[in-house]
Amino acid sequence: MQWVDRGVEYLKTARIYANTMDWSDVLEILIIAFLVYYILAWMKTTRSWRLLKGLIVIFLFLFIVDIMEMTTIIWIAQNVLSFAVMGVIVVMQPELRHALDQLGQKNFIPSLGFSDSSKGKENAFSEKTMNEIAKACVEMGKVKTGALIVIERKESLKDYERTGIEIDGVVTSQLLINIFEHNTPLHDGAVIVRGNRVTYATCYLPLSDNLGLSKELGTRHRAGVGVSETTDSMTVIVSEETGGISIAYEGKLERNLDGEHLRGKMRQIMNMNGEENAKGRSRRKNKKAETRKKTAE
Repeated sequence: MQWVDRGVEYLKTARIYANTMDWSDVLEILIIAFLVYYILAWMKTTRSWRLLKGLIVIFLFLFIVDIMEMTTIIWIAQNVLSFAVMGVIVVMQPELRHALDQLGQKNFIPSLGFSDSSKGKENAFSEKTMNEIAKACVEMGKVKTGALIVIERKESLKDYERTGIEIDGVVTSQLLINIFEHNTPLHDGAVIVRGNRVTYATCYLPLSDNLGLSKELGTRHRAGVGVSETTDSMTVIVSEETGGISIAYEGKLERNLDGEHLRGKMRQIMNMNGEENAKGRSRRKNKKAETRKKTAE
């Protein structure tokens, strides 16, 4: 309870601190706030966001334990803390290295929300892109061409992009079919889709260790489930043996989808229903306005 008493004492003397603050203190607070915000914004696009939520749960547990004065648990936590910090650094090593590599190349202004919103809308996953992916998967399923398409959502897939070859092309069914065609240089591995563009091909993905997956599933399906376990991405898989279409999301695999069910599942996962409803309401409003205008004339 010692740190609680210190917090109460600090709040009591807050007026004194306020009277002694100058412009440099205000600037220091703003810099710290910017750094905290930027770190949180970066963490939200990586696996570390889940780790942060886990740490928050642990800290809340320790807070309750401290209030209830459970001395044994507090003693264990104090002795384990130093090892836990080292463990977090080891677990976060790939993300930390990547963040340091990209620090000098970062554009800080867009991360603060001052970027062009119209550009963001143009790069968003669209209905046309969804239809092109579904069309390509159905066509590849008919001729039993294996495919592995990873669609990025909020968490960045740049760690996996580094294992592949850059494409940077607009998503079309012809492009996807050509990439996964047998005996072509790019057919092996996964394709990553960000927004309306195919960014990289021949990417390597982590395999799932889930023992609950069917033994008849091959490496392609296990890779699709594996990347869905470590990120919030959605993976579309076409089986080379059966031509069946599957979707992997949040570590779960849904198999044997037809074109219509594939579109519905992608629309649901990418939260496109709300956007479509909004467009529908807008069109209905415009039609009503036109009808009223004609009636008035």
